[in-house]
Amino acid sequence: MRFAQRVKEETPEPLHAMYVVGSVLTPDYNPACSDINSVIVVKEKEPPFLDFLIGLGKIFREKKVAPPLVMTADYIQRSLDVFPIEFLNFREIHHTLYGEDYLKELLIDDQFLRLQCEREIKAKLLWLGQVYLEALGDQRELSQKLTGSVTGYLPLFRAILRLAGHEIPLACNEVTAGLQQVLDFDSEIFLRLYRMKTTDRQLTDKDELCSCFSRYYQATEKIADYVDALSY
Repeated sequence: MRFAQRVKEETPEPLHAMYVVGSVLTPDYNPACSDINSVIVVKEKEPPFLDFLIGLGKIFREKKVAPPLVMTADYIQRSLDVFPIEFLNFREIHHTLYGEDYLKELLIDDQFLRLQCEREIKAKLLWLGQVYLEALGDQRELSQKLTGSVTGYLPLFRAILRLAGHEIPLACNEVTAGLQQVLDFDSEIFLRLYRMKTTDRQLTDKDELCSCFSRYYQATEKIADYVDALSY
């Protein structure tokens, strides 16, 4: 990864570690549309280092290299209770490019994880209702919002699988299939929207769009009920 090599060789601040994370490490990675995400761990988060990354960003943006998440090891440890879903996914899906592997040793508290899962899934319910109203009957806008949102469910699904004591898969179809084993929900609507997103297709038929929205909303509601009933 040329970006990582440039960071390592030219950094104005000492690096503790650098990782590539996310979909680039999964079977779902699509070079045409998937970003390459990374996490950089530094001793101190200083403006000169951020300015250095801005310079590299101008070079690598066209290569789908997303702005890295920059944090300290102390920040990670003090944020596991606030962002357990994010750090769980970092722990499960990462590759160390440089330095110590802090991520593999992260301890995620199930109580905090369940709380964030409940907050995230209920926020998605509110969001779905809001975008339906905001579209004002514009089918293309609503279709784009639905297909654009589906990948945001995957980190949440992996967290729910962890709470249920199941293995955490990488691929979208395996994640949704795993969750289907945990609760009886309409997993097919997520796979359908995911396929549409990755092939850049949209729903053009009004009745079909309304049906998909209804299924998507009801499936999200069922997941919310499941998470709400969990206790730790």
